[in-house]
Amino acid sequence: MNFELSDKRSDDGKVVIITGAGSGIGRAVALAMQSAGYTVVLAGRRLAELERTAAMANLDGAKMYPVPTDVSQPNSVKALFAKTRNMFGRLDVLFNNAGMGAPGIPMEDLSYEQWSQVVGANLTGAFLCAQEAIRLMKSQQPRGGRIINNGSISAHVPRPYSAPYTATKHAITGLTKCISLDGRQHDIACGQIDIGNAATEMTEKWAAGALQANGSTAAEPTFDLRHVAEAVLYMASLPLDANVQFMTVMATKMPFIGRG
Repeated sequence: MNFELSDKRSDDGKVVIITGAGSGIGRAVALAMQSAGYTVVLAGRRLAELERTAAMANLDGAKMYPVPTDVSQPNSVKALFAKTRNMFGRLDVLFNNAGMGAPGIPMEDLSYEQWSQVVGANLTGAFLCAQEAIRLMKSQQPRGGRIINNGSISAHVPRPYSAPYTATKHAITGLTKCISLDGRQHDIACGQIDIGNAATEMTEKWAAGALQANGSTAAEPTFDLRHVAEAVLYMASLPLDANVQFMTVMATKMPFIGRG
């Protein structure tokens, strides 16, 4: 996976933290931003996968630094941001991307542990990382920065049997709005990207068929992950007096618009 973006913007000296950087969307965004000149701090639970992402780096780009992190744990998040501050003295962008789903089973059959794991990774993790990012961005000179939250098509419309994931993604929208409002006075911008059916390991199974709202199963189209990376890079590259508040990037023919 190599990103050679046309009309590439140089952001030498800017620092970004990307959570969930060991696979899928996080990995693709990390490689795009590194190619564009951002120094990238790779956060995730699996060090081997973070190191694999770093090994894919563009040799002409900036540096990548894997930092094993469990975003659901406050001490782990604090350590991630403390290390970033100690190494670079500042943070320009946080991409809150880490997340997970629960088994696709009826809501009443989910365990408390399954619910809590999803809430911890998707919502509490985004909150904890945003909290630490705000503290750092407020204190640095020049102050300010940008937080980009990975929402989902599920922030608008649920899939069957997806209560934990959908609930957290709806909550991410509220968190995004609160960060945007509260961050204004500190020159902190916040936006959200909602992604539908990007081609990742998670969506491979949908080519064979995904459960639909009417109970049927149908194959769903996907689109190239490169376009997600380019979209996040665009959001990140704006000056702090401009912001993409919400962006939806999706497979054109996925069954989202017109569900019923």
